[in-house]
Amino acid sequence: MIIPMGQADKILILGARGNLGGQLMRVLGNNYRLICWDHEDLDITNRNEVNKKIYEVKPNIIINTAAYNAVDKCEEVPEEYQKAKLLNGDAVGFIADAALSVNSLFIHYSTDYVFAGDKQTGYAEKDEPHPISKYGETKLLGERELELRARNSLKYYLIRTSKLFGPKGESDMAKPNFFDIMLKKSETVDRLDIVNEEVSAFTYTFDLACATKELIEAKHKFGIYHITNNGVYTWFEAAQELFKLLKKDIILNPIASANYPRPAKRPVFSILLNTKLKPQRKFIEALRDYVELL
Repeated sequence: MIIPMGQADKILILGARGNLGGQLMRVLGNNYRLICWDHEDLDITNRNEVNKKIYEVKPNIIINTAAYNAVDKCEEVPEEYQKAKLLNGDAVGFIADAALSVNSLFIHYSTDYVFAGDKQTGYAEKDEPHPISKYGETKLLGERELELRARNSLKYYLIRTSKLFGPKGESDMAKPNFFDIMLKKSETVDRLDIVNEEVSAFTYTFDLACATKELIEAKHKFGIYHITNNGVYTWFEAAQELFKLLKKDIILNPIASANYPRPAKRPVFSILLNTKLKPQRKFIEALRDYVELL
């Protein structure tokens, strides 16, 4: 799909029908010529197809939101791990090569899961990643692909973010977010056990899209940026805020991660410190906006 607009910069959004892609279309649509591709329009794991199709449209900017994010499947199923390495690692390199060939700015998203979660002050952009899950490893592979091509003068922004929530995308592959899942569960039970660990920051996809636009238009220095909403929360604490806003009467029971075993390890404390951009608004303000849409 192409959304025309005069002689404005041409932006190619990959994963355009996903949760973040949909918000990027909403935020960027009035100011740029958008080319919106989803998985049926381009197989980003096919190097030749990526080169050919991107060369044909020659975008000024490429924004990649496509990714593999089935954290536990990646950990326990070898075939899924290989798929994740291809989507989160190799494919990022293919897109970066295509961006270099047409002199495009490349914007790619990564995760707090590239960090171990053992630094109680949080992680700045310059901190060395050390993933503790196979999923985190695959996301770090993508980061390394960008760093490698930066030596060849790739223009790029690598945006690390965490715990995304917002309106569900139109793609059949778009997944419900944490708050959607909590609401769905609360329809059939009067008590929820929720992990009161794994401290990080939540990020509203609309706010992330707006911050991406600001990053482009302010022409910030190329490199790594951390973008999340302000606020430090466990899963349990965030759920408390949700049901408080909804004024819904339900018992929330905090539990330890050990009582909710999952195949993949999660970082215990993975706050992404934003040292380069203006702070985003508070999480509770963003959650209030999202609740109004429900």
